[in-house]
Amino acid sequence: MRVRNSSSRTVLRIAVAVPVLTVVALAAIIGCGSGDVPEFDSRSAFTFLEQQVDIGFRYPGSPEHRELQRYLTGRLQDFGANVSLQPFDAVLTTGDTLHLINIIGNYNRGASKRVMIAAHYDTRPYADRDPDPANRDKPIHGANDGASGVAVLLEIARLLGQNEPPVGVDIVLFDGEDYGREGVPIDYCLGSTHFSRHLKGYRPSAAIVIDMIGDRDLEIMMEGYSMAASPELLGELFDIAGELGFEQFRRKKMGAIIDDHLPLIQVGINAVDLIDFNYEYWHTLEDTPDKCSPASLEVVGKVLLHYIWRQ
Repeated sequence: MRVRNSSSRTVLRIAVAVPVLTVVALAAIIGCGSGDVPEFDSRSAFTFLEQQVDIGFRYPGSPEHRELQRYLTGRLQDFGANVSLQPFDAVLTTGDTLHLINIIGNYNRGASKRVMIAAHYDTRPYADRDPDPANRDKPIHGANDGASGVAVLLEIARLLGQNEPPVGVDIVLFDGEDYGREGVPIDYCLGSTHFSRHLKGYRPSAAIVIDMIGDRDLEIMMEGYSMAASPELLGELFDIAGELGFEQFRRKKMGAIIDDHLPLIQVGINAVDLIDFNYEYWHTLEDTPDKCSPASLEVVGKVLLHYIWRQ
């Protein structure tokens, strides 16, 4: 999705409550210290991106969406996560109901300090930004907008299964982020909104959302809501990128973007969004793997791993 918000206000006024986190635990739980930062494998991450796209158009309600859910839960289980599902129904302003599932993988469950890293896994059902009007009701491939963030998190999950992190890490894969129509922000970010309304006391020390970070010409700037709500966390991530020599992180201000970090911010979670919104193929049929780069996935993945291992 990603809707640019021209308002200078930090928080969109959407009513949220914070009671119970309802999850359906999976039966299978797959059973080391905090030494050197694990080495992010860019080719492995890019394979995860390609495998998602190979499944097909993964918008809510499609058979491919359900296949992707099975793929993601299977990968997280394979990588040693304690996996749970958070199913919910979302009623859109159109009156349509979507049956959605947030997918959660926990590592180092006994740790009291926890870091949350998140991305959305659904893809957009219509290419409404495609230059050809005939394509604007067709679904997108979502290589960058959907698969790229998930690919980075799956590679991190693979590494966490081999190297216990120094803090608890919660990987959250949000559903229903990209279904809405422009001009109706309430129909976006459905998974993160539901998650934020059912926290049951869950309070990570930081929540980092990544989105559209696979672009070959990667440029991550300082997103507006993140700067206003969580400047220290955002600054620390940019500091790490600078220390690692990643010029793709630019200390330039950008506008506020309605994305999955916003519902988290609205309930008081220390949350930021790492996003490259300047993507030529956004919401078009050309959002395909050839527009993405393993090197871009590696940049973001390494920053996240270094952040985790510094906690």
